[in-house]
Amino acid sequence: MQEQTVQILAILCVLLSFALAEMLQGRFFAAEATREDNRLDVAVTLLFPLISLAVLTASTTLCSWLMPDQRGALAHWPVWKMLLILLLAEDLTQYFWHRLSHTSVMWPLHRAHHSAAYMSVRIVYRNNAFYYALMPGIWLSGMLVYLGFGWVYVGYTIVKLTIIIGAHSSVRWDQWLYRWPVMAPLAWVIERTISTPATHFAHHALVQDDGIGHYTGNYGNLLFVWDILFGTARITRRYPPAYGLTDDRQHGSEPWLAQFTYPVFKSHRADTVLGTGPHTPPP
Repeated sequence: MQEQTVQILAILCVLLSFALAEMLQGRFFAAEATREDNRLDVAVTLLFPLISLAVLTASTTLCSWLMPDQRGALAHWPVWKMLLILLLAEDLTQYFWHRLSHTSVMWPLHRAHHSAAYMSVRIVYRNNAFYYALMPGIWLSGMLVYLGFGWVYVGYTIVKLTIIIGAHSSVRWDQWLYRWPVMAPLAWVIERTISTPATHFAHHALVQDDGIGHYTGNYGNLLFVWDILFGTARITRRYPPAYGLTDDRQHGSEPWLAQFTYPVFKSHRADTVLGTGPHTPPP
């Protein structure tokens, strides 16, 4: 319980810090946000911690039932080995989960993350509830915590979510690296190692035929290295002029409840993956 409390408080501080910075820049209350966007952003931000905690609890409970003698069995491992396993079991699996989410199989559960026509800390956790409930990385994390990764997992998630929050935030912290020539070597390393606003904003672009947008790539969450290794990277050091989905611009925003709970609640909008009618292909 102490570990979870520290984790939640630390991540909350990071989220609020970026949110405050966006407010000071006048970007938090995005002009592009619709009523459905506002409702969805609030609902997901409040409920994501509960979903994540429920999955972790279910995972550790299963472990205690299936392998009761293994609790804390790996607690003696060195920190570097635990971090390596976490990167593979949690971040690499999330890369492939994210990549799978851009196919027709998983797109309905990930569509909400791309329906926002703006970038902000508001959309960091903006996905369908089942997207997180089924995410392999969270289930594997629960197993690793059970095996003794405890505080190392807490530190790992704080670092990871700081990077992810920063990569979605409209603060665009990486532009300072590109502005000064003396920072060029550091910028080159950073943008190929972790997700940055420039690379992740490209993934949320409205179009990808302008040389900037790249919603069929730049899938990395913590590490951008996965995109480099698997050939899905695009680095331009530029930010797309527009975000969101073309079908929303044509037909209007999807109901927030359908975006968050599909297939429990479905959309009545014509030509949508969240309803019962013809499915539009994922971007």
